[in-house]
Amino acid sequence: MSVASTEYLRVAGLHAFYGESHVLHGIDFDVRPGECVSLLGRNGAGRSTTLRAIMGLTGRRTGSVMVNGRETIGMPPHRIARLGVGYCPEERGIYASLNCEENLLLPPRVGSAGLSLDEIYEMFPNLAERRFSQGTRLSGGEQQMLAMARILRSGAQLLLLDEISEGLAPVIVQRLAEVIKRLKGMEYTIVLVEQNLRFAAPLSDRMFIIENGQVVTQLAQHQLSQRRSLLQEYLGV
Repeated sequence: MSVASTEYLRVAGLHAFYGESHVLHGIDFDVRPGECVSLLGRNGAGRSTTLRAIMGLTGRRTGSVMVNGRETIGMPPHRIARLGVGYCPEERGIYASLNCEENLLLPPRVGSAGLSLDEIYEMFPNLAERRFSQGTRLSGGEQQMLAMARILRSGAQLLLLDEISEGLAPVIVQRLAEVIKRLKGMEYTIVLVEQNLRFAAPLSDRMFIIENGQVVTQLAQHQLSQRRSLLQEYLGV
């Protein structure tokens, strides 16, 4: 069996730099097709930088990032995206001068499996109601839904989601959890960066804890109850 068939994403020995600042110190983890994994850790541990480095959005990076069997470490971000990688940044990147539907229609297609507008509006009813509202008039939760919906329309099959639950009302967080469960059932491959363990744990097949720019341990969902002391040590939960 080929590597591509057993691992959709493999990150090995990944180092990343912002100018002279060395942020990632040899990150190693893998994600299998259709799996959801979480990168957990305190602020400043290197979780968000890991997603940015996978997309080629940091400064210098070294190591290996294999996407569906293709080495991407030397590729620019637009070529990585065309391999079917969708990145939802923490700052969401909604265009304030465009309405909801115009934001959805803006990104180019990177794959043939993108959801139609009707499918997106069925998955995110809030966006259907606000389709002609300006980006600035959307609530934080609606903006987060729009940021996710935009990459689903693009046809990306590997989703990199950065702190999507942060600062949102519990009812919106629950809705996003339901969407991620549905996407897992549709065979999307998902990497979540989260501080909210209560949100991430039920969705994740595996969790990688990052500390000081390195993966320090891996947990499967069924191990959570017996590894509480470890989570307390690294996450303070």
